Parts: sequence; structure tokens; C-alpha cells
Amino acid sequence: MSSTETPSASRAAQLSSVPEGDARDRGGPAQPMLIVTDLKKHFPIKGGMLNRTQGHVRAVDGVSFNVLKGETLGVVGESGCGKSTLARLLMHLIPHDGGEVLFDGEAIGGVRGLTMKEFRRAMQMVFQDSYSSLNPRLPVEESIAYGPRVHGMSGEKAKELARELLTKVGLKPGLFAQRYPHELSGGQKQRVNIARALALEPRLLILDEAVSALDKSVEAQVLNLLRQLKRHFNLTYVFISHDLDVVQYISDRVLVMYLGEIVEIGPVDAIYDHPKHPYTRALLASRLSFDPAERVHEAPITGDPPNPINPPSGCRFRTRCPMAESICAEASPRLHGAVAAGMHVAACHVQNPGSGHSLAGKAPVLVGKPKAGAAALAATA
Repeated sequence: MSSTETPSASRAAQLSSVPEGDARDRGGPAQPMLIVTDLKKHFPIKGGMLNRTQGHVRAVDGVSFNVLKGETLGVVGESGCGKSTLARLLMHLIPHDGGEVLFDGEAIGGVRGLTMKEFRRAMQMVFQDSYSSLNPRLPVEESIAYGPRVHGMSGEKAKELARELLTKVGLKPGLFAQRYPHELSGGQKQRVNIARALALEPRLLILDEAVSALDKSVEAQVLNLLRQLKRHFNLTYVFISHDLDVVQYISDRVLVMYLGEIVEIGPVDAIYDHPKHPYTRALLASRLSFDPAERVHEAPITGDPPNPINPPSGCRFRTRCPMAESICAEASPRLHGAVAAGMHVAACHVQNPGSGHSLAGKAPVLVGKPKAGAAALAATA
């Protein structure tokens, strides 16, 4: 690095070259990276003298969606809606109770599909808690090199790769390679976690609240780093977050979850400018304003989410929805058809002209808040 070159400029230069195509691509550019069909996870509740199953927590209940190659799919929803459980199901960290996940058109763990070892190389995850994700007894270099060594790379080459990745995430190997996790700040630890996830050359990264514990200035730096790395390594992201402004800033499409189900999915601009589901509108209205003169006088959504052990019949949001009618309790609204790029659909009877709801086809389009949060993030970076 020259004396006049800043670390950020040096890193940008190293990440500027974009590889053409991807030799690992099996299904072609039109094949979705992930196809998730009717995925379910019900956690049993045991009790009594014989420890029998007395019920189930329906954490993820019949979720279907696609993740397109090269996109960032944002996943949002209240705490307890099933976002993190969905991430662990996609990673096969916990077994699913129903449904199917295809990676680049191939089954995972099947006789003719991807082996679990191949899948682990192709898909990695960055966890929310950056400190507990790292082994406190291993220096940074060893943590990053561990995965490649397990997959057959020599120790010397693995360390060389670890140092290269440290440079690409903005950490000087000479200063950080031999440091332990307790010697790093929160942003530095998360950069190490990102480097470790990239060590196996994955095609898809799941980022579960990867920036939620960081200060806003550091958060903006890590978000821009993720965008550079995505372009440089030809990555696809599933980005899970509570922060609607962060999701708006980094995502191409957004998936909204409520009580284990998908209630809306579509392009980020369509979701934020013209939300179709009343739950999505309530989430957007709950964002804090950057204008001190804009006060919230009434809560955009009231009540607590229903019990996932015994959710309401029909639409699960009807107990908190201002537009709920009898049809909402009788029939469960569904997303219709495969959700391709550009499609914007919501699981709401109001959006289905033939549902029998009195407002079906007549509901006014309510516009979400301006993009102040995303603009502020861009300005901070």
C-alpha cells in the first residue's frame, strides 16, 4: 500500500475485479439458487409424568419461496416469527419435519443430489453473536483456516488463504492474524466471521442479524463490505434482520414472515412503497422517523402475536388486523403460484378478488414511509 492510499481504498481495489461466470454453476443462470417448498418445523412440547408430547410449537409452518442467483433476499418480521429457525433449516443445522429444499436444482443429502459435504462448501452462515461464534482459544488465522483444512487443504495453504481473506474484509493480517477474539471489537469480530464463512468458497451466505449488534457507523461499513464481497465472489445472500432500514438498503427482494408463515414477498421498492399486507404496513409504520417533528400518536399495531402452539384459525394475523372479517377466520390466505423475480404477492383475502372479503379488490394502496433510513445508511458509509 502506498503512503497516500487509505485502507478502504486498498480494499476496494482488491475487490474491484469481478469473476466472469461461475464454474460451480450446475443449473444455469435461470435456475434459482434455492427452491424451498412447504418447509415445516414443529418443536414438540413434552411434559407430564411420562414426558409425553403435549403439543407443538409451529415455528415454521409450510413456507415456500425461491432465492434467485445473485440476489439479496431480505427476511423481516417480529421476534418469534421463525426467521432464525428458517435460517437453520436452510443450513440443515436442524432437521425439518416436512417440505423440501433444493440447491441449484439438486436435492441435498439424497442418493443423486448434493452430499452434505458439498452442500457445506456451497452454503455458509454468519451468526448474530459474533463473539460466541468464534472459538476463544484459537487465534483469528486459525479460526478462518480451520474449515479449509477439514475439507482437505494443507495447513500452509489454509493459513495463506486466511490471511488473504483477512485483507479482503479490511483487516491487516500482520496486526490481526494472531489476535484472539477477546482482543477484537464487535465490528472486527464480525469481519472475521465473514472471512471464515468465505473460506470454503460458498455460493450462498445466510446472514442472521449479522450487523444488529454493531454501532451505526460500523454497521454501515460492514454493509458496504458485504455488497463489495457479494460482487467480487459472485455471492447470493439471505439477509435476516429486524432493522427495516438495513433490509431496504441491502436487499433486492423482501420476504415478510408472521408466526411461521410468509405473508408477503416482492421487490424491495414494491414492498416499501406499496405494501399489500396489513402486517407489512404496520411494520413499515413502526419505523422511527428521522424528522423530529413527525410524532407517532397511535401504535401502528396493537396486541401480542398469538401463541404459536395454538395459532388462530384462518389468517393468523386476523386477531390484530383492522380489516378482519369472518372469511379471515374461516379460510387461510395463501400466496398463489411460484414467486418469480418481479412478482409482488401477499397472503391476504383483501388482495384476492374472489375471496369473499368485502374489501377484496377495493382496498386503497397505502404508501410506506420515505426511504430516509436507507439514505441515511448510504450517507454514513
